[in-house]
Amino acid sequence: MYANNELLFPNHVIPTLRNLRGAEWASLIDRVMSLPETHEESLAFVLMMIRLNGCMACETDSYRAMRGCAACAQQTLRRFKGHDRDLMRAYQQALEDVRRYMTRKRRRIA
Repeated sequence: MYANNELLFPNHVIPTLRNLRGAEWASLIDRVMSLPETHEESLAFVLMMIRLNGCMACETDSYRAMRGCAACAQQTLRRFKGHDRDLMRAYQQALEDVRRYMTRKRRRIA
């Protein structure tokens, strides 16, 4: 009855999003998929998708969760009203946020 759900947006869904937008989007997917999951660019992509999909508010018994993360993300991107450049800006903002967080974290450790 329930789909295989994750707590947050899972990396294994990323390749399924490649052909949903234009060339710039496909290029971003290709880039992120070539990197380890722990790379800052991969983390930024996941953060961007968490924000776009509203993953933090997803409940395991919701219709979205029952359909699964891949279907939810695909639907979100199909319904996205902005251009690919808007998605790229969202990605760049997420990348800045990840970098800022990692810089603060390193300062605390050192």
